[in-house]
Amino acid sequence: MNKNRSIYKALAMVTQFGINMMVPIVLCVVIGIKADEWLGTSFIVIIMFFLGAAAGFRNIYILSKDIYGDDKERRKKH
Repeated sequence: MNKNRSIYKALAMVTQFGINMMVPIVLCVVIGIKADEWLGTSFIVIIMFFLGAAAGFRNIYILSKDIYGDDKERRKKH
């Protein structure tokens, strides 16, 4: 039973990583497309894509730091 719990926990973390990476990229690209349509340009979407990717990497960094920080604290207690 404990092995199944760790598998589900790992699956949940992988899913969280994916969601935390994709949401900022998709939102920034949509905002970039709308800004390009409104301003009549064609480069804002590229800038917004890279901004979304940077935000996604930041989210993953913070999430992994929190997860691995909690693991280190638990190991110190035992």
